[in-house]
Amino acid sequence: MDTLRYGSRGTAVQYLQLALQRAGFSIALDGIFGARTLDAVRSFQQQNALSPDGIVGKRTWASLMPYLKGYTTHKIRAGDTFFALAERYGTTLRRILLANPTLDPRNLQIGTVVYIPFDFPLVPENVPYSSVLSEAVIEGLTVRYPFFTSAAVGRSVMGKPLCVLRCGRGGKEIFYNAAHHANEWLTTPVLLKFAEDYGESYASGGEIGGVLAAELFRAYSLYLLPMVNPDGVDLVTGLLHAGGYYNSALRLSQRYPEIPFPDGWKANIAGVDLNLQYPANWEEAKRIKYEQGFTSPAPRDFVGSAPLTAPESYAVYDFTRRHDFRLTLSYHSQGRLIYWKYLDYEPARSRQIVEFFGGVSGYAVEETPYASGFAGYKDWFIATFDRPGYTIEVGVGQNPLPLQQFPEIYRENLGILVGGMTQI
Repeated sequence: MDTLRYGSRGTAVQYLQLALQRAGFSIALDGIFGARTLDAVRSFQQQNALSPDGIVGKRTWASLMPYLKGYTTHKIRAGDTFFALAERYGTTLRRILLANPTLDPRNLQIGTVVYIPFDFPLVPENVPYSSVLSEAVIEGLTVRYPFFTSAAVGRSVMGKPLCVLRCGRGGKEIFYNAAHHANEWLTTPVLLKFAEDYGESYASGGEIGGVLAAELFRAYSLYLLPMVNPDGVDLVTGLLHAGGYYNSALRLSQRYPEIPFPDGWKANIAGVDLNLQYPANWEEAKRIKYEQGFTSPAPRDFVGSAPLTAPESYAVYDFTRRHDFRLTLSYHSQGRLIYWKYLDYEPARSRQIVEFFGGVSGYAVEETPYASGFAGYKDWFIATFDRPGYTIEVGVGQNPLPLQQFPEIYRENLGILVGGMTQI
């Protein structure tokens, strides 16, 4: 994370402000490091035995990151109890017990490290997303809900992990992915919030979307990949704003002045459109996009030199091949649409399922337009496995969609997210 100081602006400043808010300071999430933010930083530094210089460098970021991950750790000392720790850290006994299932609260051993989840919702809905925030949230989810697990299934061009979250232990495997396209990053928190709501419902013995979470957990293994394109997302949301990769992307964008930079960027950081990389009549996708003028790396619509040459797309392909997914959802934006077919393929129950999705969401159900109908993940999944695969286009407007749309988007898609399991 960048070093921040008075006068800094941007997404990193919003993360700073979010962490300070969660630590108890009353400041706005405006992305401007002004006087009120400076005062809060100095106070935070004093409270955490840091030099109160108002500069947010490595040590200050290290003390702030627990508020983005949603938890801290504590080493047990003589006289510590879970109840006392809950009071000390302003959280609940329930959260501590849930995060530490292997510890006996009546027999805490001195020196044992205890997870202390904070008592606030983990998934933020009021700041732009990035690889840093997505990784922090996934880590926090696995601490708060240790019955969830996570793993990196591949790496981006820049070496960032493609993190998958597993929810459930059932025999039926389901896969949801989001943010193949960089400026469609608002789909990332859709999956992360669903995971948080699912975890809370399972832990409390409650329902999600009208279904008992415990029943879903027993029957299904749901795999969530919230950010397929971390480098591109970081470019669009401003965390990547200098250096060689940024400069290369900027040079690419200057060949396409009609595409706004960075807001119009869909590709990975090397200029390859990740959802045009799958071996589902890739040659036809190439012909169509070349006719449109995308014959080399570009902010969008360049199919690459061959299928699966982009490491991100290959990782998703390889991950899928190693599993037995009954159904997949690929989250994109925008249009409030559901695309469900590839050519003449119509896997069993795929029509009934998409009609259910349309009914619970209010989204229109359509077949993919011919010019966009090849080399996508959905296309390859349907053609290869003859099982239902869907592209969900959330929201309305121009990408990147504003954060203000998120609550409505999530409400509209909750039935789809639950139904992706129950309808199989």
